[in-house]
Amino acid sequence: MRKILVFALIAMLLSSSSALLAQEEEIELRIAWWGSQNRHDRTLAVIDMFMAEHPNITVISEFAAWDDYWVRMATQAAGQEMPDIMQQDYARINEWVSRDLLLPLDDLVASGAIDLSNVAEASLAGGRIDDVLYAINLGNNAQAVALDVDAFEQAGMELPDPQWTWTEFEAVANELHEKLGIWGMGTNPGLSNYELWKDLYMSCCDQWTTSPDGTELGYADDQPLIDYFNMLVRLQDSGAMITREEEVAEFTGTGVETNPLVTGDSAMGYFWSNQLVAVWTAAGEDRNFKLWFVPRVEDAYSANYIKPSMFWSITKQSEHAEEAAMFIDFFTNSVEANEVLGAERGVPVSSAVREAMMPSLGPAQAEMFEFLSRVEEDTMPIRPPDPPGWGDILNNVYWPMFVDPVLYGQMPVEEGVAILRQEATTILAQNQ
Repeated sequence: MRKILVFALIAMLLSSSSALLAQEEEIELRIAWWGSQNRHDRTLAVIDMFMAEHPNITVISEFAAWDDYWVRMATQAAGQEMPDIMQQDYARINEWVSRDLLLPLDDLVASGAIDLSNVAEASLAGGRIDDVLYAINLGNNAQAVALDVDAFEQAGMELPDPQWTWTEFEAVANELHEKLGIWGMGTNPGLSNYELWKDLYMSCCDQWTTSPDGTELGYADDQPLIDYFNMLVRLQDSGAMITREEEVAEFTGTGVETNPLVTGDSAMGYFWSNQLVAVWTAAGEDRNFKLWFVPRVEDAYSANYIKPSMFWSITKQSEHAEEAAMFIDFFTNSVEANEVLGAERGVPVSSAVREAMMPSLGPAQAEMFEFLSRVEEDTMPIRPPDPPGWGDILNNVYWPMFVDPVLYGQMPVEEGVAILRQEATTILAQNQ
């Protein structure tokens, strides 16, 4: 009996020693994201807070602008050199899951490594593919047109009806240009954004851009898209909207700090609601902005929906999934961390964090929180994730073969739309 007790004691000591060694093991986590300098600064500060709580974990940060980020991630995936944690986007997550690059997170949630007890299922749904959780939402978000309230006042114009149409939008943009001599509408990257292509058909026609099985386009009538891009061409021609040439030459890849709305060169800008923090910070606290609904087609319902702003995902190539989960949990549930983050990635998904933050919100955060509450009352359903091949359509068809030739004036809208349909159909057919 005495021998058994001695062996048990030795086993306990060895177990405790092993646990202590495991706790003290030096871990290096790589984390990658895209965004503005404001986002980088806030995220780096939170990373410092996390490392202070976990001295054995060193976090290596990698960040870039949107386009550069996805090129870098694709290169790292091909070379088996992905970070432990990568920021993900709702429009791309399905493709990364289909390539078996992201780790399912349900077991880490079940174990308590990631605490989602204060997160509503509606805020998690966007990170699920086939009922498997692959990504944790970093904030609720919605598309918006940001209005420079002072510019409207200077022009002697009332703010438009929140449920305005594209026809009314065109008239407002032209009137602002005529009265102020600046662009009525700047871009970021602008109204040619593919998100509005998708929203156009959902709001007007109850159709997704692609079919449910992702093997073809989900709509048969090209006229709404033709009408929409003809409006963009008219706005370019009138000088009420920045031209595609100016956008590419001066603003693509430069970040929010040089956006025409920030610099006072336009009275309106297209953004995701979470970007208002960076916009207002870059523009200066003396500015005055309001977030407005995306215009809708005549007699259609809202073109807005609640979207996960972005996610954290753990990659399949990570050797430190537990520690990566610890960081995601800290990012999600720490009130102190979220006070530093300032809702820059969207309205926090944890109800406990939101409640704690309410008394200390600045003007940008308060406007964002208020706008999201309005969208919740007038919204359309969230779209399913985009099918495999969607990135190919955007990078190799939508922008170079349709948007650019049309907005550069090299081909009629009708011809560009026909090319988009033909080429997108060929790519989607590969999913059969």
